Amino acid sequence: MSLLAIILLIFLGLLLLLIEFAVIPGITIAGVGGFILLGLSVYIAFTSFGSVPGFLTLAFVLIASPLLIYYFFKSKSGKVMVLDSRIEGNIGAVDQEKIHPGDIGRTIGRLAPIGKVKINGEIVEARSTGSFIDHNTEIKVIKILSNSLIVEPVN
Repeated sequence: MSLLAIILLIFLGLLLLLIEFAVIPGITIAGVGGFILLGLSVYIAFTSFGSVPGFLTLAFVLIASPLLIYYFFKSKSGKVMVLDSRIEGNIGAVDQEKIHPGDIGRTIGRLAPIGKVKINGEIVEARSTGSFIDHNTEIKVIKILSNSLIVEPVN
């Protein structure tokens, strides 16, 4: 095998790895094929040219692969693919000044076992004590958590 074939195998292997990380992430044929081509180029360098060129090829492959991926994701096109925004959200906290344990309300939807309830004019998320509670059923607040209620049907 010639030196051109080894360089071509390295180039194609790096290209397949770049496609794997950038276009179709996950363990796919592109990633496996890239590793196989890089390994094949090192193997051919060892068998055709000896140990010194083989180790040089191995060193190049081991250094070039991570550097290529690193610099790709630091480039403009790589930064477009990386999620860097922060989600600034919060969960609806229960207003403990308006809702107290023992208050009576109604379910807005079915609690199976989690759903929405309306108590004292407030719509909040609630969790039943274990059983399903049908729509428009009268419920009583058992416990108040930071973002939801524990309720049970009024018998």
